[in-house]
Amino acid sequence: MNLEEKIFKSAVVDFFKLKQFGFKKQNNEYIYRKNFMNDTFEAVIKVDEKGRFSGEVYETDSGEIYIPLRVESMASGFVGEVRKSYELILEDVKLNCCNENYFCYEQANRLTSEIYEKYGDKPCFPWDKFEGYGVFKNQENNKWYALVMTIDFGKLDKEQNGEIEVVNLKLNQDKIAKLIGEKGFYPAYHMNKKNWITVTLNDFVADELLFELLDESHSFTLGKRK
Repeated sequence: MNLEEKIFKSAVVDFFKLKQFGFKKQNNEYIYRKNFMNDTFEAVIKVDEKGRFSGEVYETDSGEIYIPLRVESMASGFVGEVRKSYELILEDVKLNCCNENYFCYEQANRLTSEIYEKYGDKPCFPWDKFEGYGVFKNQENNKWYALVMTIDFGKLDKEQNGEIEVVNLKLNQDKIAKLIGEKGFYPAYHMNKKNWITVTLNDFVADELLFELLDESHSFTLGKRK
């Protein structure tokens, strides 16, 4: 994954904001240019018509691509300074020109918005091997209360296939027993099935019920429950 893919992986471009920020449309692309490090380098960032970002850094004197930027073994010293400066430009573009969607399914992103509005928490992605696995935890004590994953639907239901986003929530054991078997509810995938349940995020379960279960799961991070 290159620098641009890493920084913009959860970003959704707002084309109106691109123009306000200073991107210029050329054919089917929007292009932004910015000199940095005392005009020694020029960053050229492009966005195609599908909202995909790409970029390159050029040496202003020669006009040639600054190849060391992409060489991991040269990430320290002066090259590291160039890379950091370029990353800051990319982050500024992301902040001013993009909205952020962490997941693919609309319901997964509605759940993410609900969590942020209620608890102020954003997902963290602790596993490089599982990029789409987002953990929500109480920032005061690091206790988990939700885990959003992209998995093969067939792992939950042999009659289904294809990838699906799901969330694992921690619930009372009696509540879990009542929900298992209902549409959209399954024994917890890769977690303790006595205390956790897996809920599909394909709108099989109404937001109202999903958010109610989220609140119950979050309450387990608050210490002794009243």
